[in-house]
Amino acid sequence: QVHLVESGGGLVQAGGSLSLSCKLSGDTFTKYAMGWFRQAPGKEREFIAGITWSGTNVYYTNSVEGRFTISRDNAGNTVYLQMNNLKPDDTAVYYCNADEWQVPSRKFSGVYWGQGTQVLVSS
Repeated sequence: QVHLVESGGGLVQAGGSLSLSCKLSGDTFTKYAMGWFRQAPGKEREFIAGITWSGTNVYYTNSVEGRFTISRDNAGNTVYLQMNNLKPDDTAVYYCNADEWQVPSRKFSGVYWGQGTQVLVSS
């Protein structure tokens, strides 16, 4: 049974930075492509970033390109999301996502989800 646990959310002022982590347990980490999604109050869940199994290729939605960086540590079974120059519009619950067959993207979300971690950006 795959289990994803996010950490690292919190309250930050606009322009600040946060780093999110997501640890996978219950299976071999390198079998999974990983992604991050977020859901703001009153909005649908949206894709933020995706990373391939090896970490060679990464993908971002336009609104975070150049500010957020997704990476993975295959030895530590963890995927990260470094968020810089945060804006109030980045306020949301952030979710980790995993799939064996396809990289999470704007059009695809994987089978496994974490419980989410709250990010609040004050203006």
